[in-house]
Amino acid sequence: MNIKNQQRNPVLLIHGIDDTGAVFHKMAAQLRLLGWSVYSLNLVPNNGDVGLDELAKQVADYVTATFAPEQRLDLVGFSMGGIVSRYYVQRLGGINRVERFITISSPHHGTVVAYGSQRPGCVQMRPDSIFLKDLNSDAVMLGQLNFTSIWTPYDLMIVPANSSQMSVGSEVIVPVALHPWMLTDPRSLAVVKAALKEDIKLPLLKKASSQ
Repeated sequence: MNIKNQQRNPVLLIHGIDDTGAVFHKMAAQLRLLGWSVYSLNLVPNNGDVGLDELAKQVADYVTATFAPEQRLDLVGFSMGGIVSRYYVQRLGGINRVERFITISSPHHGTVVAYGSQRPGCVQMRPDSIFLKDLNSDAVMLGQLNFTSIWTPYDLMIVPANSSQMSVGSEVIVPVALHPWMLTDPRSLAVVKAALKEDIKLPLLKKASSQ
């Protein structure tokens, strides 16, 4: 068991808008009990006052400062944090560090709720935003990773809820009643644990061994 635990990647959790890393308290506690090393950071500001690309730079800086250059890691992003994480993976070199990538109720294709604010980060999360169109233009690259999108059809923050769907990777629908509950419901937590236990895709293993 100890050998298996030592082989597990550290897990980095990225929170959503108006949240902090504390929102992952239950998930982090359960993962640690099962042997994972779990990390999180507080994105600043967390209210959409800056673009998601700027927040993604905080993720990149945290990874550089926290993990050895050769250390692979797994990434879990909730809501806005999933989009921030995607920018890190797709635009800031995270594709070369991340092996398992999980998004939970993230507005991959935007949410109409974002029309309620003029803040830059919120504008980027509107349906058909320039930011999301650019990010989705080469989303196929996520297929190089173990990528999983988890979402609920009852989401009132991600509207329409199927905005959390992606055409790449694995998709798991969990019928949770409320957006925040996706981080505490036993069903969604079980999906996260299962995704973090998956064997790494062979192409990434080849890429890693060639470096």
